[in-house]
Amino acid sequence: METAAEKVLSGSNPKNRLPSAASLCIHVFFVLYSLFCIIPIVLIVSVSISNENSVVREGYKFIPSGFDLAAYRFLLHDLHQILRSYGVSIIVTVVGTALSMIIIALYAYPISRRQFPHAKFFTFFVFFTMLFGGGLVPWYLVYVQMLDLKNTLWSLIMPLIMAPFWVLIVRTFFSTTIPGEVLESAKIDGAGELRIFIRIVLPLSMPVMATVALFQTLTYWNDWFLSLVFITNDNNISVQYLLYKMLANIQYLSSNPTAAAEIAKAGGMFNFPSETVRMALVIVGVGPIIFAYPFFQKYFVKGLTVGAVKG
Repeated sequence: METAAEKVLSGSNPKNRLPSAASLCIHVFFVLYSLFCIIPIVLIVSVSISNENSVVREGYKFIPSGFDLAAYRFLLHDLHQILRSYGVSIIVTVVGTALSMIIIALYAYPISRRQFPHAKFFTFFVFFTMLFGGGLVPWYLVYVQMLDLKNTLWSLIMPLIMAPFWVLIVRTFFSTTIPGEVLESAKIDGAGELRIFIRIVLPLSMPVMATVALFQTLTYWNDWFLSLVFITNDNNISVQYLLYKMLANIQYLSSNPTAAAEIAKAGGMFNFPSETVRMALVIVGVGPIIFAYPFFQKYFVKGLTVGAVKG
């Protein structure tokens, strides 16, 4: 005998079955949506391994006319700096995301409790920062002169560590999804607030925490502006800013043949693959972050399952 929850999850309950036409439309929609996401990536990979002359002559094609890895060989000339910037981005992303999740959860939990007398004030306080900011110059002076974080990895972590929008999202999840009776029963059994938060609230909140962690991971990985503002040497720049600089240099050399000729005289490359290397830069920039999605996928599925059982 199946339980009611099992019938909901398995779809054996006739009341919870979608009509075949609606189910077909949903499947077709998501198949098309997936294709729209995958096709541009396939085109970028194809162009990055194409011959430069064929791309200039025939344009972008899904099937390259001539196979050529000149774009990646061009990037290998600066392999040491690319690997160093990769290390910087990985450290900043991992440490920044971990600290960000700790701070967001610790801020969101108290303001989600009705027993906290100052919950409204601190909720408005974090919401106010979404509407108004101090400006770019004061923001820069705080991190450079007051905190002395210039040319350090902390300058790439601290400005993004607090996300007011995600604080409100997590706070709403805590207050609407986690039953207050469970927290009260744990408190009656003698559990303190910290133990309740670690042993009960966080395990029940893994779907929202994984979602926020994924978006924070993408935010840290894709950031290049902080490296532009705070880093003046190439030792601590992120991979995104490095790729931005390389793309700017390529565009400059493409529009200035005289400068490219002078670089060639000094022993550099003259006929560099300007078109295909742009696509190779995209692959280098987005490749590693794709592997982050499988680590969060199981929590998304868990969140959908919880919602289905409640329904």
